[in-house]
Amino acid sequence: MPDRTTYLVLPGYQNSGPAHWQTRWEAAEPEAFRRVEQADWDHPEQDDWVARVDAAVEAAAAEGPVVLVAHSLGCVTAARWVAGASAARTAAVRGALLVAPADVDTAEVPELLGFRPVALERFPFPTVVVSSTDDPWVTPARAREFAAAWGARYVEPGAHGHLNSDSGLGDWPEGRKLLAEL
Repeated sequence: MPDRTTYLVLPGYQNSGPAHWQTRWEAAEPEAFRRVEQADWDHPEQDDWVARVDAAVEAAAAEGPVVLVAHSLGCVTAARWVAGASAARTAAVRGALLVAPADVDTAEVPELLGFRPVALERFPFPTVVVSSTDDPWVTPARAREFAAAWGARYVEPGAHGHLNSDSGLGDWPEGRKLLAEL
């Protein structure tokens, strides 16, 4: 059986609902897109979230290459995972699409304080950070700072809010194109 790429979907705080592009991608290709389920979406614990990403990468890597598809707090979780994961574990990952990374260092949401500080280690695989110009959870300057620290290509698609279901992106074909370019 040939290796197939598994796209691990890492939603953010409070999960991604049915209209979110992550959920739509999963529904369109359930054999390829696999959500990393968290124990508590409303009261996230960084160590638990990172451990679940690690376990999902390990399981998916047994089947073939892995690509991370993260949104918001999922991006912060991916960064923390990269900072603490072994080289052998990160070697299984072929790329990451990090959309609308939340700046938890400045967010005054009590549930997110345990994710401070945002890990700024370089990702050892190709990475793209996508952030809109009017995202309420991160300024364009801070999103560019994340991209630079993570060694990522930075894409700024204009004013689309937090690039979530409220942004009206639908299936977000522009995001699928960025994912394909990885």
